[in-house]
Amino acid sequence: MEVVNALGRRKAAVARIYVKEGKGEIIVNDRELKAYFPSPILQYIVKQPLNKLGVVEKYDIKVNLDGGGFKGQAEALRLAIARALVKINPEDKLALKSEGFMTRDPREVERKKPGRPGARKRFQFSKR
Repeated sequence: MEVVNALGRRKAAVARIYVKEGKGEIIVNDRELKAYFPSPILQYIVKQPLNKLGVVEKYDIKVNLDGGGFKGQAEALRLAIARALVKINPEDKLALKSEGFMTRDPREVERKKPGRPGARKRFQFSKR
């Protein structure tokens, strides 16, 4: 099997991944998954598509993660893994889509408007 690449995004986080057959190693920015995401919840989020299809020990994944916070990065990585698995085997798309792993979360930070303290916040109103 040749190397399959995919891209996942969430908020400001971008995950570029390269998947090849192996023994289940996930390397994120030249570090082990457990070292990069110490939280077991985030490790679970990243592995959800692999667990759903039962292929955790089948593929080696090399990841370049950039931008955002750790939660956004974990969800961007989950989307990238799901997209790569569909490239490898298109029949898996229905199972991953039903769990919501194929959906790109479109929510982004709203820009700050001029003359205001934030995107929607107004300065305090003073009658006198």
